[in-house]
Amino acid sequence: MQGLSRAVVGMARWLAILGGAVLIAITVMTVISIVGRGFIWAGLGPVPGDFELVEAGAAFAVFAFLPWCQINRGHATVDVFTSYLSPGANRVIDLISEAVMTFVIVLIAWRLWYGLLDKLRYNETTFILQFPVWWGYAAAMFAASVGVLVSLFVLYVRFREVVEGRPILQGQGVVH
Repeated sequence: MQGLSRAVVGMARWLAILGGAVLIAITVMTVISIVGRGFIWAGLGPVPGDFELVEAGAAFAVFAFLPWCQINRGHATVDVFTSYLSPGANRVIDLISEAVMTFVIVLIAWRLWYGLLDKLRYNETTFILQFPVWWGYAAAMFAASVGVLVSLFVLYVRFREVVEGRPILQGQGVVH
């Protein structure tokens, strides 16, 4: 279990780092494009296709952060009521919420897959740069697939926590 846990956590961490790098890159490109627009009089201009690149990059980044958020229990929680329950009851609630979240992530990845197939079939391209739209879908699909794997792993861990009556992923989670 420890080796698998380290592998899953490492995969989620590296995907989040990659998503952060993409987010930094599109932020820098946006600043350059805005500055270029402001200095058109000096011969500069916007980055061609900046909106298209931001759209594809931001979609990837969102899906890239999802596994890290999932494995660290970083989703928003409201624990006003559950803080008064026993640890066992909270483990059951965690299992149920993890099952719902896993269902949602699988549903999103499934529909994203069909969107990717649709973009592949019609060879749709972006307006300015003319790069295939499916590239952005494929990048997001890769990250969503990792999200599904991580979510299934965390669901398995939450199930084991209920069965064994103790926390398994030590050091995971955030304090609110």
